[in-house]
Amino acid sequence: MDNRAEVREFLTTRRARLAPERAGLPAGGNRRVAGLRRAEVAMLAGVSVEYYTKIERGGIRGASAPVLDAIATALQLDDVERAHLFDLARAADGIPASGRPRRSATRRDEVRPALRLALESITHGIAFVRNAQQDLLAANALGRVFYSPVIGDDPDAGPGAASGGSGAGRGRTPNLARFQFLDPASRDFYPDWELFAAMCVDIMRAEAGRNPHDRALQDLVGELSTLSPVFRELWAAHDVRQHGAGTKRFVHPIVGEMTLAFEELLPSADPGLALILYAAEPGSPTEERMRLLGAIAAEQDAERRARAAL
Repeated sequence: MDNRAEVREFLTTRRARLAPERAGLPAGGNRRVAGLRRAEVAMLAGVSVEYYTKIERGGIRGASAPVLDAIATALQLDDVERAHLFDLARAADGIPASGRPRRSATRRDEVRPALRLALESITHGIAFVRNAQQDLLAANALGRVFYSPVIGDDPDAGPGAASGGSGAGRGRTPNLARFQFLDPASRDFYPDWELFAAMCVDIMRAEAGRNPHDRALQDLVGELSTLSPVFRELWAAHDVRQHGAGTKRFVHPIVGEMTLAFEELLPSADPGLALILYAAEPGSPTEERMRLLGAIAAEQDAERRARAAL
C-alpha cells in the first residue's frame, strides 16, 4: 500500500468534492475539473501552487503542521479527515501515527488473559475484541452466540479458532470484513447492509492511513478488492469516519431483530485492538432477546464443561 498514492488519492478526492461556491469562490463557466482547482486550494491554504501540487502528488514528507492544517481548512475536512491527513504525513515521515507504537506482526492475534477475563465478566451485554484488520479475536459468551453467523456454530470454537464459520474460511480467524463483503449471510444479519459496509471500509481506510506498512491489512484489502466490487468502489472513495458509538440493527438467525447501542473502547495496554460493547435498552424487545441469547450461551457453556470433564 503506497503512501504516496494514498496521499494523492485522498487529497484529489477531497478537492473534487468541494464545489467552488462552498469555498466562497466563483463557479465560473468553463471548469475542466470537478470541485476546486489545485491553484484555488493553494490560494485558500496560503501556499504556493507548486508546493501544494507537490503535496497532492504524494510528496507530503516533511510538511509542517501549520501547512497541513491550512490545507485541511482549505478543503473543509472534518475532524476525522484532518486527523487522517496528519496520519498520512506521519507515516510518510516514518513516525508511528498518533504517537502509538506499532504492534509486532507476531502479536497481532494475541489477546491478553486479563483482557479475556474482563470480557467474560460482562454477562448482560455483548463484548468482543477486534484488531485493525477486522479479525474477531475474542468474545464473551453472549458475543460468541451473537456472532455465530461469523464464527460458526461449533460450541467449542470461538474467535481465533479455525472454526470455518461464515465469513471466516476454514483455518482462518473469523473476520468481520470478509463476512461483510464475501458472505451472503451478512445481508440477512445486517438489515442496514450498505451502512455497515461503508462503516467497515471507513475504519479500514483510517487504519491504512495510520500504518501503510501493515502487510496483513494490505493483503486483506487486495483480497476484498479482487472479490467484491462493492468493497472496491467504497475503498476508492477514500472516505474516513469515526464510528465509536451509536446504535445498530441486526437480525439474528435465532432470536430475530435486535437494536443495540454500541461503544468502542481502546485498551491502553493493547495498541491496535478495540473492545466493542453492545447493550440493549432496558425494557425493550431487544433486552428480552438478549436474555434468550444468554440462555443459549449458558447451555453451550454447560455442554462445553461437561465434555471437558470426560
